[in-house]
Amino acid sequence: FFPSLFLGVGKTTLIQKVSQALKSSGIPVDGFYTQEVREGGRRTGFDVVTLSGNRGPLSRVSPSSDSRREYRVGQYVVDLVSFEQLVLPLLRNVNQGGDAEKRICVIDEIGKMELFSQAFIQAVRQTLAGSGTVVLGTIPIPKGKPLDLVEEIRSRKDVKVFNVS
Repeated sequence: FFPSLFLGVGKTTLIQKVSQALKSSGIPVDGFYTQEVREGGRRTGFDVVTLSGNRGPLSRVSPSSDSRREYRVGQYVVDLVSFEQLVLPLLRNVNQGGDAEKRICVIDEIGKMELFSQAFIQAVRQTLAGSGTVVLGTIPIPKGKPLDLVEEIRSRKDVKVFNVS
């Protein structure tokens, strides 16, 4: 797992390059990464992009609202339906493979926006429990209130964390 305190240090670029190298070597790899969406030079949100090329919104800038059903991180409203439709089938597919075949699952990232999804949390735990799957992922460096799943991952004995700066 690659944690970082700062945005824009290259975690997603690193994930993309490693994924391409693995695919080129014939190693089965699947998963997703998040990508900034920019309009007119300013960031307006994030998309989820699967390694097979599907894309959908993760979040978009939205003015404050009083809606209790919105999932918000700062100025961003999270599109949980879009996120789950793209990511959950990938994780379930990885989890259904046999343990005899080693697979790599890319999860970029496990952060506040993604953790609004209880189904995602469950799928990540199942993926980490699968003995035939190696996870290459990104997690945030702790600041403020700890994120339970992130701390759970960080403290696992079978996880190696590399800081990216």
